[in-house]
Amino acid sequence: DVEPREFIVITTGYCPCGSCCSWRRNWLGRPVISAGPNAGKPKDVGVTASGTVAQPGTLAADTSIFPFGTIIYIPGYGYGRVEDRGGDIKGYHLDLFYRTHGLALHHDKVKMRVKVWSPKSYQP
Repeated sequence: DVEPREFIVITTGYCPCGSCCSWRRNWLGRPVISAGPNAGKPKDVGVTASGTVAQPGTLAADTSIFPFGTIIYIPGYGYGRVEDRGGDIKGYHLDLFYRTHGLALHHDKVKMRVKVWSPKSYQP
């Protein structure tokens, strides 16, 4: 058995909406990226940076600290896997996926201790 490492992080919530994930609809009604160097390019709503479909348990993180595939236990949320990243997610900050914007907002910004299993620690 591999023991997890503990980190103190800031957690926030996000959902697949345009406000949380920086997309809008173009004049044809199609979702596009709303800002940055890719503004106006098509956006696959609900698809993470790693290519998975976001669902409860999906975490966005700074992948230079918590790479894709990292398993994290968050008190009050449960276990999650890092599968996404975001422009505002830097350092020891985790964004926890929720199905609705109301639930994401309800999470607030919380500092807490989490348990982390890096991908290297559980590969055979």
